[in-house]
Amino acid sequence: MILLKTVNLRKQFGETRACDGLDFVVHKGEFLSLVGSNGAGKTTLVNLISAHLQPDSGQILLEDRDITYTSVAERIQAGIARSFQIVNLFDGLSVFDNVALSIFSREGKTVRMAALADHDYEVRDETLQVLEEFGLSDKAEVLAGGLAQGERKLLDVAVAYALRPRLLFLDEPTSGVSTHDKAQIMDTVSSVVRGGQVTAVVIEHDMDVVFRYSDRIVMMHEGKFLADGTPDEIRANKDVASILLGAPLAG
Repeated sequence: MILLKTVNLRKQFGETRACDGLDFVVHKGEFLSLVGSNGAGKTTLVNLISAHLQPDSGQILLEDRDITYTSVAERIQAGIARSFQIVNLFDGLSVFDNVALSIFSREGKTVRMAALADHDYEVRDETLQVLEEFGLSDKAEVLAGGLAQGERKLLDVAVAYALRPRLLFLDEPTSGVSTHDKAQIMDTVSSVVRGGQVTAVVIEHDMDVVFRYSDRIVMMHEGKFLADGTPDEIRANKDVASILLGAPLAG
């Protein structure tokens, strides 16, 4: 079942065609990786789908609903959320309060900055549940700014996940962390999103991570799609190998 698709989606910056007529499909329940070299157009595509950019032309459809020109808030309400390559947290608030704020926002509740969930037991209980799922329960009272990089990455995903999206975009969730931390982060994220039946699209450069966790891999190159397939199909694709190895494409 198709959850999201784009139709002839275009975005140009000067002479650069970052998204050059893309027909992108995300199937419900899959864990999809979006790969490609720097400048391939991956983040632009995600920014268009999450409303952080407006397209020059084309359509974005969530199931059968046209969401092309809806706002960020409207897309979150429709079930699209994302984390960022540069972690976007409230460093002066605790781990608990960062997640609680996301839940308050989702529910449209007003909140005082002091003692965010002291008197809202539903928010408190859900916050604790999310922290447990992401292995952050013992860090609940720690300020977000005091976390290690791997923990910050997990918290950023937890904040997005707390919005209870149907479709979750993760922008380089393992960047800037050790090899050991990468496996720990992806084991946790994969387990949580699959367990919660959330469809996930991950932008990732580490191909070991991509091949290990993905149901499907889509590769971009110069604003277009170069390849789309299972990990085994992508691994055997000579054009993909050429890009990853820095060699020219076969003619």
